[in-house]
Amino acid sequence: MPRRRRLLLAAGGLAAAASLGIAPAFVRAARADGAGRFALGVASGQPRADGVVLWTRLTGADLPPRVEVQWELAHDEAFTHVAARGVETAEAAWAHSVHAEPQGLEPARGYWYRFTALGDRSAVGRTRTAPAAEADATLRFAIASCQRYDAGHYAAWRQVAADAPDLVLFLGDYIYEYPSRADALRRHEGGLVTTLEQYRARYATYKSDPLLQAAHAAAPWLLVWDDHEVDNDYAGLQGQALHSDFAAQRAAAYQAYWEHMPLPTSARPNLAVAGGAMRMHGRLDWGRLARIHLLDGRQHRDAQACPRPGRGGSNVVAAAACPSLRDERRTLLGHAQEQWLADGWDLARPWNLVAQQTLMARFTSGGAGDDALVWTDGWDGYAPARARLLGTVAQKKVPGVVVLGGDVHTHYVADLKADFDDPRAPVVASEFCGTSISSRSSLGQDRIDALRRHNPHIHYGRSDRRGYVRFRLERERLHVELMGVADADDPGSAVKVLARYVVDADRPGPQRA
Repeated sequence: MPRRRRLLLAAGGLAAAASLGIAPAFVRAARADGAGRFALGVASGQPRADGVVLWTRLTGADLPPRVEVQWELAHDEAFTHVAARGVETAEAAWAHSVHAEPQGLEPARGYWYRFTALGDRSAVGRTRTAPAAEADATLRFAIASCQRYDAGHYAAWRQVAADAPDLVLFLGDYIYEYPSRADALRRHEGGLVTTLEQYRARYATYKSDPLLQAAHAAAPWLLVWDDHEVDNDYAGLQGQALHSDFAAQRAAAYQAYWEHMPLPTSARPNLAVAGGAMRMHGRLDWGRLARIHLLDGRQHRDAQACPRPGRGGSNVVAAAACPSLRDERRTLLGHAQEQWLADGWDLARPWNLVAQQTLMARFTSGGAGDDALVWTDGWDGYAPARARLLGTVAQKKVPGVVVLGGDVHTHYVADLKADFDDPRAPVVASEFCGTSISSRSSLGQDRIDALRRHNPHIHYGRSDRRGYVRFRLERERLHVELMGVADADDPGSAVKVLARYVVDADRPGPQRA
């Protein structure tokens, strides 16, 4: 059976199989009694050379407070050669989520996994471990972000599942907290999300989508969050509406996030701390090829400069009218995380991949310097912090820095410089900021084209397509394809390559392929 068909059958369930015209016999066989205890699918993440995290969440009526869940990890899809098995206890206090962490696995190989509980068996997922530290390797991966459920279908995820990459990097806005509009393409339950039960229900709606389930079951994921997992434009312990109880809302959002993601038990939020502190930044080394740096651009940032009266969050302001934009003390990552990144650049491997939330390159309007109009929620609102980060890359001569982002619902390809005001400043890194899975862009293509004239370091910008970005990383070169969905209203829509770029390991800056 072709690999793509196996993955879709395993992860998509009856709905996906029926929509693709595939007989659902395999799915029926994978279920013991049809009770639907695994209706939200399965997922894996945090791959290491000797281990990985396996995730699921029990569903259905009348769940006991504590349920034993068996898991199996096998070398083959038929589970005739089981590599590891164990039992986890799913507790009601944590939404009956399961975060199994098999250890002692072989590096750089694929595995199949599944769960069993209460007489029911989950769909089957496929994962893989990272290469050993000293191994030569290549890496096929995808980046994606911004999958607003009521704004469009998930054809992009169907294509990601078909690609079967080694790794998926999800860069934020897994859910949206907003209520659905009356004319939404597919409305979700409830209004504005603020409580734990509401966040759990919103995740359950998103995770019920068979194409998203297929993408989770196709490969291990690494994740960072952005704002909509909690509240639009939030910063640290400050929400957009400046509510006094925002810390409790953030704690609820962080708990629900951990409950629904393939994250280890060690990442579970500390609910004894205001706002539910949770460690999200981290690193993964992929053999001798690359170091992946995962950044948290929400939890530790300073509040946005010059907000609108009586509001938190973002604004668009004239640089000359907002002196705070030039304050060297302000930070998007938090000073501790800034130092952690500065100390952790890999000078031995040829590539450093930076997975973070948004566009890092300058993208202002109205000119440069004091004449610029600045959107304060992105890196332009924290320009001194950006200069520190990229200045360190230049000073240390960090090899192969490629910044990966999302958030802005537009494909961007850019050169990164420590000083964007100096046209002679050298390019020190490359950037690929992916469009959204389904969320629509607020900037029309004419506006994007006009802004690029003021920002010549932006090589490409396209806002009229939903999609993702896929990569093939080799020791000498990074190959990049910007993927676009023809019709985001159609789950069966075609997905095609919009543009191709390459980056050479010894030459910062993207080049057209």
